[in-house]
Amino acid sequence: MWNKNERKGNVDQAKGKIKQAVGTLTSNDELKAEGLVDETVGKVEVAVGRTRRKAGDTMTRVGKAVKR
Repeated sequence: MWNKNERKGNVDQAKGKIKQAVGTLTSNDELKAEGLVDETVGKVEVAVGRTRRKAGDTMTRVGKAVKR
């Protein structure tokens, strides 16, 4: 299950790819660069979200192990 960071990151990656494609079709270097930034930010957000989720899962497992 994705958390909000992962969802937002995936949306930003898609948005960035679309901007890059439109920038390529229209020969708009500024739009292509903006798309590249959006895609990169999205990748970072996904990585942060994945790390948060894994840390939360680990804390849950440790908590359950301590209760036993």
